[in-house]
Amino acid sequence: MSVLSVNKNNFNEIINSEKAVLLDFYAEWCGPCRMVSPIVEEIANENPQYIVGKIDVDAEEELALQFSVVSIPTLVVLKNGKVVNQVSGARPKPQILAMLEG
Repeated sequence: MSVLSVNKNNFNEIINSEKAVLLDFYAEWCGPCRMVSPIVEEIANENPQYIVGKIDVDAEEELALQFSVVSIPTLVVLKNGKVVNQVSGARPKPQILAMLEG
């Protein structure tokens, strides 16, 4: 499955999924975000059991505020619509997968 572009219009539909959801809060101008982006795409392509979405904090300020995103990249894992894990900063693939599985 590919990475979904998440915005306020499709947000509720995505977070209320029965699958675990990984959200990548990013900005185009952010260097560490560009490092994490290919990892997030790999995870999406290799793990159809998860929903993976990206949220551009410049375009979706309300969603960034809702998750108290103060630095990017911020990775958020939701299960049953609730945050179960949230970290800021670039992370390696095994650490991101561990967040989803934990």
